[in-house]
Amino acid sequence: MTPVTPAPSLAERLDRVESHLAIQQLPVRYALAVDARDLDAWAGCFRPDVDMGRHGRGREALLTYIDPLVRGFHRSVHQICGHRIEFSGGDTATGSVYCRAEHEVGERWIVMAIRYLDDYARVDGEWYFSRRREQHWYAADVTERPQQVGFEGWEGAGQPALPDAFPSWGPFWKET
Repeated sequence: MTPVTPAPSLAERLDRVESHLAIQQLPVRYALAVDARDLDAWAGCFRPDVDMGRHGRGREALLTYIDPLVRGFHRSVHQICGHRIEFSGGDTATGSVYCRAEHEVGERWIVMAIRYLDDYARVDGEWYFSRRREQHWYAADVTERPQQVGFEGWEGAGQPALPDAFPSWGPFWKET
């Protein structure tokens, strides 16, 4: 006989709902901070000991990394289009966020379709990003079709990872 898992308590369910709502605000806070160039608010979305790999640890390392990147474009608008959250523990979760971003780069207005892959952690009762990875479908000037520029219309965006990064993409098209 399979053991029955007890139903979560009301307190556990309420914590999950509150956690979900707090995590949902992170991408919005991130977008507002980038667009306002409020780098302290932006860094505040990440856990205090964020691991920046070869760039170091902590928010200061994060700020040192991001400052020159956001100076590569003038105006920007990041529109959050959808957010999936999956809890992996009481204080950890992962998520996928869709975003349409627009960047003024010199005389160009670059439009990007982005998916962020996020790891979240609750530290001292607050939810933060532990890690944020950007993947995009395309980056193109608003006057161009993404196909016209091979989906790579802005060198600041790097090589598009999507749609190939979806595990189901290759197997789906293999049958065609």
